[in-house]
Amino acid sequence: MGAVPGWILGVDSGGSGIRVALARTDGEGEASAWSSPVPVGTGERGIDARDLLDRVLPVARELLRKAGSRRCEAVCVGAAGMATLGDDLRAVLPDALREEFGARRLALASDAVTAYAGALGQRPGVVVAAGTGLVALGTDLTPEGGWRRVDGWGHLLGDCGSGAWIGRAGLEAAMRAYDGRAGGSHALLGRLEAVFGPAGELPGKLYPRPDRPAVLASFAPEVGRCAPDDPVATGIVRTAARHIAEAAAAACPPPLAHRAREVALTGGVFRMGAPLLTPLHEELQKQIPDVRPVAAAGDPLAGALRVARALATDSLTFPADDMLLRVVC
Repeated sequence: MGAVPGWILGVDSGGSGIRVALARTDGEGEASAWSSPVPVGTGERGIDARDLLDRVLPVARELLRKAGSRRCEAVCVGAAGMATLGDDLRAVLPDALREEFGARRLALASDAVTAYAGALGQRPGVVVAAGTGLVALGTDLTPEGGWRRVDGWGHLLGDCGSGAWIGRAGLEAAMRAYDGRAGGSHALLGRLEAVFGPAGELPGKLYPRPDRPAVLASFAPEVGRCAPDDPVATGIVRTAARHIAEAAAAACPPPLAHRAREVALTGGVFRMGAPLLTPLHEELQKQIPDVRPVAAAGDPLAGALRVARALATDSLTFPADDMLLRVVC
């Protein structure tokens, strides 16, 4: 009989929900996963650690039970807002997860780091993660270079080119058409009313929602569908492409001798396809002349598992960063 496998746990908490996965430390077999479309709440101390634990612990216990185990070798929690809203997570999670699962190693990471790990693994480059929000992260993997984080400032202050940004711009153009103002789009107005109902009632439906960024992002695919035939939608998507390329360029590590700089794109926004990707690749070539676009190998949940596996096998080479990637032994 072979040795009993160890287990690692990955958590991906973002603006559009939370996901949990359990996998073997040796990488064999398929990961077991669970997901919920309800995002973790926020409070005075930022992301609510108790809410996250109340959601994750029962699921993780059940996944471990089915795997025939009660403990994990390592855990990685990747969360949107970890850098700026992660005080409660950093204070509460290490002791709680160690007590619950006996984890020997723990990483608390920005979802930008887990998106990077999922897309590129542990090699230098840039990853743009664009879903509900948007953040670009680059590194040359040296302690001196560290991480270059760009945007990720939320839907009120940034996340330019994200799903929430595209959706909000599309809804604004629809409301301009509803009012009869310049810059409006009757095509987008039609999609607004098909999705949300009468345009005049949208503010009352949108503003009380605690998940406003996700609601805004839900309209981004409608903008993409209208883009081939509607000049206003086309302009919104092209502007988003420029913003995304600007974030990637700002996050690029210094040029590597005789090597192109790799850029990977990950996140739901890129499922929009050609209306976004065609102008985006043009902008990337313009703003990063030595760019080499590469396909993302995996998503942020896969990245959380990669970080946890590297912790369990003492092979993590990512730069340490108190706000972006905190490793607790």
